[in-house]
Amino acid sequence: MDKNSIFGIVIIAAILILWGVFQTPKKKELEERRRISDSLELVQQKSIMTADSTAILKQDFTAEQQTIKGPDTVSTGKRIDQYGVYAANAVGEDTFYTLENDVIRLVISSKGGKPYSVELKSYKNFSREPVVLFDGDSTQFGLTFYDQNRPISTNELYFQPDQEINSDSISMRLAVNENRYIVYRYSLKPGSYMVDFSMQLVGMNDIVTRDPSSLDISWELYVPQHEQSRKNENQYTSLYFRHFQEDVDYFKARQNKEVQQQDIPTQVEWVAFKNQFFSSVLIAETAFSSALLKSTSLPETDKYLKNFRAELGVPFQRLGNETIKLKMFFGPNKFKLLKQYKNYKLEDLVSLGRSIIRWINQFVIIPIFDWLSKYIGNFGLIILILTIIIKIGLLPLTYKSYLSQASMKVLKPQIDELTQKYPKGKEVEKQQATMALYKKAGISPMGGCLPMLLQFPILFAMFRFFPTSIELRQESFLWATDLSTFDSIVSWSGNIPILSGLYGNHVSLFTILMTVSTILQMKLSDATASQQMPGMKTMMYIMPVMFMFMLNNFSSGLTYYYFLANVITIGQNYLFKQFVDEKEILRKIEERKAKPVKKSKWQQRLEEMSKQQSGQKKPKKK
Repeated sequence: MDKNSIFGIVIIAAILILWGVFQTPKKKELEERRRISDSLELVQQKSIMTADSTAILKQDFTAEQQTIKGPDTVSTGKRIDQYGVYAANAVGEDTFYTLENDVIRLVISSKGGKPYSVELKSYKNFSREPVVLFDGDSTQFGLTFYDQNRPISTNELYFQPDQEINSDSISMRLAVNENRYIVYRYSLKPGSYMVDFSMQLVGMNDIVTRDPSSLDISWELYVPQHEQSRKNENQYTSLYFRHFQEDVDYFKARQNKEVQQQDIPTQVEWVAFKNQFFSSVLIAETAFSSALLKSTSLPETDKYLKNFRAELGVPFQRLGNETIKLKMFFGPNKFKLLKQYKNYKLEDLVSLGRSIIRWINQFVIIPIFDWLSKYIGNFGLIILILTIIIKIGLLPLTYKSYLSQASMKVLKPQIDELTQKYPKGKEVEKQQATMALYKKAGISPMGGCLPMLLQFPILFAMFRFFPTSIELRQESFLWATDLSTFDSIVSWSGNIPILSGLYGNHVSLFTILMTVSTILQMKLSDATASQQMPGMKTMMYIMPVMFMFMLNNFSSGLTYYYFLANVITIGQNYLFKQFVDEKEILRKIEERKAKPVKKSKWQQRLEEMSKQQSGQKKPKKK
């Protein structure tokens, strides 16, 4: 035998030895196999738990053996190992039951006994199809607990109708046996978006939960896109919740975060999965004991906007027979409708702003808008009349602002003289002399600005009102087909770097008209308003262009309102100019300048204190 043959035999022997070593079960693997074997024996022993449950399991097991042979008998064993006494409920046919009234269609699935889909009959999406808040696997709902050391989720188990099914109520039962079961009850009243929901637990007092005094509800929902502008709708799609007997809080929808999460250890009254105009809300009769909330933003290519998830704890007293009462709201974010549920503050789902902005919308804008809607069907005309009413209400402030600007205009020649008197390098002296001139003339340089600043809350209130007003949704006016979203006269599909991101892929005519009218208004008032702040002149023309980029994707009802407000303001200033005599203003200013300037009490006190202090000073000794 030559040298090469001996070397080959050694290599083959080494390979065989290594193969045997790797194929021999390790100690951990042997222990794992032994544990699995022991678990199977334990499952067989635990199959004698109760007579009723054993009978159910045996019937299910025997039935499957008779119809299915081979490997499926193993899957049945796995199901028993996974679900224990609930194994018989882990198989079934997904059957659907419908509850409906004149405004909502609610479909209940036998799998999980959960709401399977919700359709709002009075609303259509941007494709003119019925608005479906969720459908199929886009939602999960159920109780989660441990039973005999097994994690159980009722969302995975099959319920059976508990009684005769009506069009307005249904009961779904998940039964282990006659003495141990869970019943979901749904009830829907005519004309209501609110569903009465309860969970009855019988013989379930020994289940294991995360908190011994609470039972966990797991609720998840993928929010579909309903509106034409995904970007705009996404800004108002968020997860809302209300702390017990406190204010409503929410996740900031405009934050550039893919995932937002909040663990709330205190009581929560309700949780809402909200998009721009519609919401799904789960409400506790008293309060949820705790809440773990999560919001996940989805890619723009996805058909859903966001994924919302809530883990909610409900008080659980562990009685032999216990009923937990809840409510479910599936409907539009309509302020007047939500206001009817006074105890819950659901009206806060409508994004009207905070503090004074919300007060203006709630107590001024919405009442006027609703009153006009009773008599006028054209919402473009309603916005026009609403704008006129608001401008009439602000007329005193507008007039005062114009008078202040007119006073500044007649003083301009004297301001120019001070500019020549104090050349460059003496800006401080010039400023002091200018302020002294204003004081003698009895004019405040901020007199024209303050009235305008007082009008800003109205502008911000409108900024909040129009994009969230469901009354404007899919209402057309002139070229705008939907006043709740942008109007488009030119659009394109290709992505233009920078421009598409900042401006969008369309041109909104109302936004263009708003920008042009704003620049024109500033141009007409430039001679009177910008002279006291010449450095702001350029900014006055840059701002409208910036707003054009910002508002191009916003509600056309909003930009239409701003356009109308600008046009009316230009008209008001023209009328003011016809009735205001600048020569008379100058004469009154000269009269005030001739009078001695009255010192305020505060100034008089300062001077008196200064004299007293100077008089009390003792001369220094030489």
